[in-house]
Amino acid sequence: MFLRNAILATAAVAALAALPARANEASYGPNTYDRTLEALIAHEDVAARGGWPKVPAGAASLKPDSRGPDVVALKQRLVAGGDLSAEALPGDVYDAAVVEAVKRFQRRHGLSDLGTVGRLTLKAMNTPVEMRLNQLTATLERLKGNGFNFASRYVVVNIPGASVEAVENGEVKERHLAIVGRPDRPSPVIQANITSVNLNPYWTVPMSIVKADIIPHMRKDPTFIAKSNMKLLGAENKEIDPASVKWATLSNPYFYVRQEPGPTNSLGQLKIDMPNSDAVYMHDTPKKTLFRNDVRFNSSGCARIEGVRDLAAWLLEGSEWSRQAIEDEIAKGERKNIPLKKAVPVAWVYLTGWQGADGQVQFRDDIYGLDTPQGIVTSTIQPRKPKPKATAAVPPVRPAAAPKTASGNPPAAQATASN
Repeated sequence: MFLRNAILATAAVAALAALPARANEASYGPNTYDRTLEALIAHEDVAARGGWPKVPAGAASLKPDSRGPDVVALKQRLVAGGDLSAEALPGDVYDAAVVEAVKRFQRRHGLSDLGTVGRLTLKAMNTPVEMRLNQLTATLERLKGNGFNFASRYVVVNIPGASVEAVENGEVKERHLAIVGRPDRPSPVIQANITSVNLNPYWTVPMSIVKADIIPHMRKDPTFIAKSNMKLLGAENKEIDPASVKWATLSNPYFYVRQEPGPTNSLGQLKIDMPNSDAVYMHDTPKKTLFRNDVRFNSSGCARIEGVRDLAAWLLEGSEWSRQAIEDEIAKGERKNIPLKKAVPVAWVYLTGWQGADGQVQFRDDIYGLDTPQGIVTSTIQPRKPKPKATAAVPPVRPAAAPKTASGNPPAAQATASN
């Protein structure tokens, strides 16, 4: 009986999952709305038939070739989500088909595809279908109000997915893992234009970080500034000796903090400039081990990009700055700003549920709690306001002499409609 219900309950999901891979389209593009609407309809069907079964905590200890009721429950969940064929449901063995189905599920949820059920995988499996419906609905609402114009070349940062795509003519040319803002320092939803690539950058520490991080560090360790290759700069960029600062009572710094270029710089050795009112950007990082984590919400708002030099080379295509040329220039250790010949639009978006070009439905955690009616409004890219057209100054016209009537007096004024 369960097998029959599982087949009925997942017919729509399985149909979508079985679709052949389409063009390598971006997760955020002109077709995302229609694909996600398909996913919403399929998951509404799953919800109408009672949702998917819960996976017991004991599944976290299962290994390939394990047997027992926990394997049966796991297989039922995988079938219900369209990750395992219903024909593979009979039996209680954690076989190769189950391993591959778990990997498929993990990839759809932005998790490392290990093929075993860890803590994050178990949590994702036991997320109710109603919550998944809410995520898909939130994506559709954001896309309905979307104000981003999809150019022939653009970059998208999906904040909940902590990922980046470089898109050209509708196809993804580069995919990168990212590290984005933690919940108390969230990355903003914005649209901007990438204008230049900066090699061996300085990092001028935002005053909010000086107050929240630098000052507490200096109170604990007076050598922190020196060890971090930083300088204190005051008026006219004059350097200030950190030992002269009363860190214990300092609340409003009278200087700014700058980290010098180098491999230990917090921006790494490459920064991608995208002027915007939130003062965020994309950059390298010396802490590359953080990209190994499934949960990558560790920054103060900016986006650290794995393989950022490859992304920079893509942005600079058509110029003399090849990937190797970028490497050679970085090796010199000198600051270098490279303007793009043509600005590339970039969108930082907030999508927690969507259907990919391959027909697979993707979900990510609502890390900032924005899948609410108000949150959707504040996390939707708004259309750009057109710049007012400049009007040329018109010199005042000297009034002509008023004609006179036969009596020698000016004619009576004509009545006009009020403005």
